[in-house]
Amino acid sequence: MCGFAGVVDYSQSKKTEYREFIKNAGRMIRHRGPDDSGMFEDEHVIFAFRRLSIIDVQGGHQPMSYQNGRYHIVFNGEIYNYVELRKHLLSKGASLKTETDTEVIVALYHLYGAEVVDYLRGMFSFLIWDRLNRHLFGARDHFGIKPLYYIEDGHTVLFASEMKSIKEHSSDPVIDGQSLQHYLSFQYVPDPRTIQEHIQKVPPGSFFSKHIGQPLQVERYWKPMLQPKAQADEEKMIRNIQEALIDSVKLHMRSDVPVGSFLSGGVDSSIIASIARRHHSGLKTFSVGFRQSGYSEIDVAKETAAAIGVENVSYYVDHEEFMRELPKIIWHMDDPVADPASIPLYFVAREARKQVTVVLSGEGADELFAGYNIYKEPGDLSLFTYLPNPIRKALKQLSVMFPEGMKGKSFIERGTTLLEERYIGNANIFSSSEKKMMLTNMEQYEMPTGITKCLFDEVRQLDSVSRMQYIDLMTWLKGDILVKADKMTMAHSLELRVPFLDKEVFRAAAQIPHEWKVKNSETKYLLRKAVRDLVPPHVLHRRKLGFPVPIRDWLKDEMYEWARSLLTESGTDYLLDKTLALGMLEKHRRGEGDYSRKIWTVLTFILWHQVFIENVYTIRPLELVHS
Repeated sequence: MCGFAGVVDYSQSKKTEYREFIKNAGRMIRHRGPDDSGMFEDEHVIFAFRRLSIIDVQGGHQPMSYQNGRYHIVFNGEIYNYVELRKHLLSKGASLKTETDTEVIVALYHLYGAEVVDYLRGMFSFLIWDRLNRHLFGARDHFGIKPLYYIEDGHTVLFASEMKSIKEHSSDPVIDGQSLQHYLSFQYVPDPRTIQEHIQKVPPGSFFSKHIGQPLQVERYWKPMLQPKAQADEEKMIRNIQEALIDSVKLHMRSDVPVGSFLSGGVDSSIIASIARRHHSGLKTFSVGFRQSGYSEIDVAKETAAAIGVENVSYYVDHEEFMRELPKIIWHMDDPVADPASIPLYFVAREARKQVTVVLSGEGADELFAGYNIYKEPGDLSLFTYLPNPIRKALKQLSVMFPEGMKGKSFIERGTTLLEERYIGNANIFSSSEKKMMLTNMEQYEMPTGITKCLFDEVRQLDSVSRMQYIDLMTWLKGDILVKADKMTMAHSLELRVPFLDKEVFRAAAQIPHEWKVKNSETKYLLRKAVRDLVPPHVLHRRKLGFPVPIRDWLKDEMYEWARSLLTESGTDYLLDKTLALGMLEKHRRGEGDYSRKIWTVLTFILWHQVFIENVYTIRPLELVHS
């Protein structure tokens, strides 16, 4: 796990300027790689690299050259099948000087060109410079586990593992108005945009190519297409899931440094920890929680750890530490992401890094195996499918007249609205009318369904739950779940690995028939059956909670004054109606409704604005790195 920055095809008159810029960009992400650093430069490219040593600690210096200096690579991530790929390369006559997965990637590229991505099983973003052909090639992994940002300025392209490394290239950061609109809907900015104009993300499952003097070309090589079978042998499918998971966790345990595992009170992390325990009897697990009743899964996690025979290290977060660390958390996040679960993830990563360098985690299970409670909705609303269209339309018109909060209003609205019009993913924070009131400078309104419509079109033949899964795989997973997973762990120089997000595990999950995804109101039905002999019974059928965070309670009490001051003092009047936000805060405090998610979305953006636009906080990356 590492970080890099680079520039290609720059003007020779600006070579000194770009050299210093890339050096500084590398320093900015030292937390991603405190163990080693390096640079490469020729007449067309400059690379800077920071390394967190995991595989071949002594021999993995980057940028790495290959074929007598023809190729130069910078790579962030891990290739879990690199041992097998290395044997394959040696059988083809490749000359390999290290034991690293980095050299495996560039050697595969030499043999197979862009098809290199088809061989890789892991998480990655990388750049490969071919000096002979004056050609840059790069790619991002299938699911988007590892980030990659870029700015295209004429023929010059800048790349970086974190947006903060290259955002200063634009002397005047400009907030993208459409991105802000989408942020208020999704609680993150959907790919490929960022909150800042001109900076984009390379989409997951994509590679890119750039020849000197020509524009960057980005091409999709993979999408997570679900292919549920109409008929299947349940026991055979269960065996396929078991074998894929066990094999994936085994490969994800490959490391030359200590590996631990996150452990919550849910089934996903318990599956990973239980399988990992088979390969590492001294496995340490890590949990975090809050002392408020109903906001901690530490007791369940400790019970799970005892049941599978591993050590558990837990940590409680209070509201004071929570607020104190928020500016650093926002700084590390790059874009505003208003998922409260990112904060406990930051703290559990900090505690884990004191004892291990690598952790396994359960991200991706809900998207692959239909684990979110909202996936029950198609079944709950199925009675509406039997109503004639005139009756459905009449019910929808009637529901509009019901007062907000009236029991049954939301149920009727959802039941009489097409899935494509009501579902944009796991979060839908501000409605269209609310956004129009909240935004003070909105020249052109863009519907959030504009992001999801083309995705629904790609899977129109699938059942409703599979279509919802696809939306989340293509938006929520890469825009929220994996962003916070990468940024909050890398903030502490900790490598996070996600065994559920493996090509072979996905292959098994993609074939699950729709009736075995949510059954008898139980999510992840087939996955739970597949792991019934792997995990302790007390977590097997436990309701999903995620990382419960007490912001609903804190915004009424402990964090009220802080939130009010933040809203009052922020310099975001040119973007947001802060009076409206303050009104929501007061209503929330008085118990006139639960506005916590809306308030938190606004507060997160305001904090982001203070950190990156107003420069209210001085955050130096060297202070955030473990010695």
